[in-house]
Amino acid sequence: MDRLDDLQRFYAILAQIEARLGDKLKLRDCHQRIGWPARGVYFFFEEGEHRTDSGVGLRVVRVGTHALGQSKATLQNRLSQHRGIIRDGSGNHRGSIFRLLVGSAIKERDGFAEPRSWGIGGDYRQAATRVGMASEAVKEAEILLECAVTSHIKAMPFIFVAELDPPGPESMRGYIERNSIGLLSNYRRDALDIPSARWLGRHSDREKVRESGLWNNRHVDEGYDPGFLNILKRLAQETPLLAIR
Repeated sequence: MDRLDDLQRFYAILAQIEARLGDKLKLRDCHQRIGWPARGVYFFFEEGEHRTDSGVGLRVVRVGTHALGQSKATLQNRLSQHRGIIRDGSGNHRGSIFRLLVGSAIKERDGFAEPRSWGIGGDYRQAATRVGMASEAVKEAEILLECAVTSHIKAMPFIFVAELDPPGPESMRGYIERNSIGLLSNYRRDALDIPSARWLGRHSDREKVRESGLWNNRHVDEGYDPGFLNILKRLAQETPLLAIR
């Protein structure tokens, strides 16, 4: 198995997906007019993060999907959770591990001790109990960081591939997600397409984020089945033609 060859093939397939979508998207475009499929797998890139070994262009920094349990969540729902709240630019990092990871890295990079409630509890009430604050005080303390996270994530280009299989842990979406992460991850292996010196993820409090080069904490320590590329290629060819601009 040659990981570099597989990475090159992976990015060639992503280029096909992007061509069918018409371009990369930004989360500000998460509206109904896109014609979202109900379910799929998404791939985020990051400005300033370039491939250094597998070719030319931005590197993937996060892979994700949704509804791996018995859930009615849609692709658009999940992306909206990552995007944050349109009305005020804030968001809920307790509903998005992506937001939690980015926010923790911003805190570390900027040397902030606050909000000390970040990442604690499943909601404001639980966080308030654990840090000895009122729920509204916790919410108010977290707003500025939530807004910073929204600003960062909304600037990240992404693409998606449709896969309409039923929700559940054995879904094809989960297979594509974990194998894509396994292929991309540099965690405890020879690094390819290494993160730039300025990548925000270098400030993460999670070793697996820092060493994998991804905004993922799961599956980065796993291998991958090269056969997933055949399935991804098929799905790329079936991705709806969109005119997103």
